[in-house]
Amino acid sequence: MSKVTVVGAGNVGATCANVLAVNEVASEIVLIDIKEGLSEGKAMDIMQTAQLMGFDSVVRGVTNDYAATANSDVVIITSGIPRKPGMTREELIGVNAGIVKSVAENILKHSPNAILIIVSNPMDTMAYLSYKVLGLPRERVIGMGGALDSSRFKYFLSQALGCNANEVEGIVIGGHGDTTMIPLARLATYKGIPVSTLLSAEKLEEVVKNTMVGGATLTGLLGTSAWMAPGAAASFVAESIIKDQKKVITSSIYLNGEYGMKDINIGVPVIIGRKGIEKVIELDLTQDERAKFEASAEAVRKTNYVLAEMKLI
Repeated sequence: MSKVTVVGAGNVGATCANVLAVNEVASEIVLIDIKEGLSEGKAMDIMQTAQLMGFDSVVRGVTNDYAATANSDVVIITSGIPRKPGMTREELIGVNAGIVKSVAENILKHSPNAILIIVSNPMDTMAYLSYKVLGLPRERVIGMGGALDSSRFKYFLSQALGCNANEVEGIVIGGHGDTTMIPLARLATYKGIPVSTLLSAEKLEEVVKNTMVGGATLTGLLGTSAWMAPGAAASFVAESIIKDQKKVITSSIYLNGEYGMKDINIGVPVIIGRKGIEKVIELDLTQDERAKFEASAEAVRKTNYVLAEMKLI
């Protein structure tokens, strides 16, 4: 028996719960939210597809009842608010930091051994906050952004190549943001063939740029943030944990000397299995890639400084 809790029953959280159920990642999935009836309604809607989709997982919705989340193996935190008109970046960080910290503390009261997957934005900073204030080993605090960014990179590569996205490999490292992520075009392959030999330099640069603004592009088209791919990405990470798949997934983790970095959560490729992060893979970056990674880290640190200024860490 396995159990996953998804905190936040908005678009991303509900989609995540749905993907977890359809793929039968866990036998029990708890969806929790502070809004009365929202998670119960979303859970019921998902469960009414069980016969149609042929899954046996059970999804249960609760309102602010953390006791119902007890003994969860994995907890996915999607809760937080989007930036509103007139709201400063610092105000957004302050509000979401308070939400994430409170949620994580409540979760750990009932599931002290849970592995946390952080989705809430700004994701790298929220993962850093969670690691710093909760006292968990770094293996159990995983920021989801790299899984999503890498999936978007593979999508744009497949579109440029006119091929199946499942046959493309591509890694995105760095911060989870339009200006901080680093799609590693040099290492991208199609069935083992370097993509750089199949696409022109100009086309490959276009793929990289499209990947970096992938989230913003969807926000412009949808009028709100995307939720299908983010929800599926969080489920993808959870599945590698629950099923001990040991997949290589770029994740925002606390670095302690790897890549020459300390005291920061930022996206790097890791092996994820039943214990959470089982190994950090250190890529041999070129001088240009390393310079971009260092610039990305500095941008993430500037956001993290807000936590210190607000005495949240």
